[in-house]
Amino acid sequence: DGEAQKLEKAKITLNDCLACSGCITSAESVLVSQQSHEEFCKVLALNKAAAAHEQKLVVVSVSPQSRASLAVRCKLGLQDTAQRLTRFFKSVHYVFDTTFSRNFSLLESQQEFVRRFQRQADDKKALPMLASACPGWICYAEKTHGSFIIPHISTTKSPQQVMGSLVKGYFAEQQHLPPDRIYHVTVMPCYDKKLEASRPDFFNQEYQTRDVDCVITTGEVLKLLEQEGVALSEVEPAPLDTM
Repeated sequence: DGEAQKLEKAKITLNDCLACSGCITSAESVLVSQQSHEEFCKVLALNKAAAAHEQKLVVVSVSPQSRASLAVRCKLGLQDTAQRLTRFFKSVHYVFDTTFSRNFSLLESQQEFVRRFQRQADDKKALPMLASACPGWICYAEKTHGSFIIPHISTTKSPQQVMGSLVKGYFAEQQHLPPDRIYHVTVMPCYDKKLEASRPDFFNQEYQTRDVDCVITTGEVLKLLEQEGVALSEVEPAPLDTM
């Protein structure tokens, strides 16, 4: 019904948690800790104070899952929520919807399966193909099953990282900017997405920049609203941005 409810305290062991030090390295833990709504606000403030030629283009990409959760929480329609979020984030330059990158990822997964299916006679590890956009599961599979399972995992990027490639690649070219002049933030439903964005696989060595610079969760968006002292339902709608 959209009402806030206090949940019972959950009890888990360290082995139950995929984002604890038992699964990720201390270096990865540091990278994840650097991604938060506080860091996002800090970067916005520094960017605003910087000289014009040093300022970065700030892009926020919102996942459909986060948008749906916020719509239920704030008792708004999906389109209405998207438009109000666009206005709320207007201290940045562009606000995008990751539905497009999600569809892009699904199409690429489909094509990858067809390629694997066609070569299964020559490659015993072509099938089954295991696909997951959950970075926690990927981290668990890589570090506990290693070479046994890795050949079966789909190589298609998740919707978040597809969006990262589009923003730091295609969109950067459209704006006539190098990738490192864009600060890309995603709004995602899961904290493990912070771990995914921190992976070296998604770091551009040439420009020393990540495809996704910062990940904030749905809950952190609510904290940002609280900090500003506004309710999403009170924010005026704004036209959606397109790439």
